[in-house]
Amino acid sequence: MPQRSYSRSEIAKLEKRFRTNLVNSLTGFKSVSLVGTLSNDGITNLAVFSQIIHVGANPPLIGVLFRPHTVPRHTLENILNTKSFTVNHIREDFVKQAHHTSARWDDSEFEACGFTPKFTSNVSAPYVAEASLQLGLSYVEHYTLTCNETVFLVGEIQEILLPEECIGSDGFVDLVTAGSLTCSGLDAYHQVQLPLRLTYAKPDQLVESIDQ
Repeated sequence: MPQRSYSRSEIAKLEKRFRTNLVNSLTGFKSVSLVGTLSNDGITNLAVFSQIIHVGANPPLIGVLFRPHTVPRHTLENILNTKSFTVNHIREDFVKQAHHTSARWDDSEFEACGFTPKFTSNVSAPYVAEASLQLGLSYVEHYTLTCNETVFLVGEIQEILLPEECIGSDGFVDLVTAGSLTCSGLDAYHQVQLPLRLTYAKPDQLVESIDQ
């Protein structure tokens, strides 16, 4: 198919919304979840995030990227104050409500968007009761990137909640059975299909697979 190229100078001259959509879509499919927090005043907060990544397995660490803290960022501020947050996978049956948590609500997004807060004894932040896969995390550290003032925050998993049928014998989590969605760009949500799982990669195995 015909290829379109953009130089760095051309990217800078693009219309703002077009440039934002373009660059946000370039990295491909991303995980998307609802991050639940609690303020010092006991007000629940919920926000949709697609910038969530695996940082390490031992200790179990998850990273979240926040936009520059130049305006109030309730999720970030709540985490820094309470040292606790949750990550809740989004399913198709509530994706529209999940996306709408990004609106500027005056009250709790849980109430405004029709979600049920759920609490356990292991973390102080609220879970989304409607989510199949839920993670409870504690704050570890955060950094402000000098290149664009975004904030990268790392949390340690304190609790994992998910359906038993979603856990494979080798620990692999079946996101299809869990009903978890993925996303691309800023507002496109995608269903996932059964994965193609391959064996641990070794140099000689590539030759064998090509020959077959």
